[in-house]
Amino acid sequence: MLRFDSGYAIPAVNCVSSSGINACLEAARANDAPIIIQFSSGGSQFYGGKGLDNTDYRAAIAGAVSGAFHVRTMAEQYGVPVLLHTDHCSKQLLPWVNGLVAASERYFETHGEPLFSSHMIDLSEEPLEENLEICAEYLERMDKIGLLLEMELGITGGEEDGVDNSDRPVEDLYSKPEEIYETFETLKKVSDKFTVAAAFGNVHGVYSPGNVKLDPEILNNAQKYISDKLGDEAPENKLPVSFVFHGGSGSDVSDIQRSLGYGVIKMNIDTDTQWSYWEGIKNFESKYHDYLQGQIGNPDGEDKPNKKFYDVCTMLFQIFICHL
Repeated sequence: MLRFDSGYAIPAVNCVSSSGINACLEAARANDAPIIIQFSSGGSQFYGGKGLDNTDYRAAIAGAVSGAFHVRTMAEQYGVPVLLHTDHCSKQLLPWVNGLVAASERYFETHGEPLFSSHMIDLSEEPLEENLEICAEYLERMDKIGLLLEMELGITGGEEDGVDNSDRPVEDLYSKPEEIYETFETLKKVSDKFTVAAAFGNVHGVYSPGNVKLDPEILNNAQKYISDKLGDEAPENKLPVSFVFHGGSGSDVSDIQRSLGYGVIKMNIDTDTQWSYWEGIKNFESKYHDYLQGQIGNPDGEDKPNKKFYDVCTMLFQIFICHL
């Protein structure tokens, strides 16, 4: 099982552009910390270009592969450890992940390691038996080249990448210890290279206090339940399962700290980073508003050019530097 020191989780950020990736790498270097760069199916398609034909998810596959090579090239320059991951993949999106696993298999033949580090298979809307059966099949294939599998139990609420779970029953947002144990037992027979995104009230997005009721004790209870089942075979720290925290943006610090102590090793923070990106643009426009109303003419003179203000490189450079 993938293990890190208790109390630490690697942040995972969804990226849709090379500038976003570079900002994450810059932040990782500034904080002397590892980071996970991940792509959703929609984000992968956007990275490849919305004008491309996405039949059989060709554009999404090409976009994610292109992003992966960009990350590998630039991570070496920034000197930071990076994991490459893909986010939620429902049953209908499996052809997308198939293409990415195949890309990693080809990369492995030449380089002795996969192109990506891990992939998420999210079959939480399918019956548990089917979820585990398909995940076990993928884990067996992925394990051969060192790819890690992330799977989901229960539903992550809210909306992300075009999937809206806002109206799902509350009970779907909380996993049961028995389900987590069944998952652990089934997948561990195949390989220990898997993580579990168990639901403990997680919701995509940021909401007003009180609207999201996280219950990290679900993770704690599951670790205890499974450790009891394992008996003498349980790890010394009594944390047999490596958990993933979805919908981390806007979460209370105390909930985050508790979850880390209960075996969370990866935390998704997509919404907060989306806002950070947008806030930088918003503040830049507000600061230079009068210089962004035309190519020529500003408060310094009617014939003064404004290129240095609306030049994309200049703008994004100032945005990212201000947010580090």
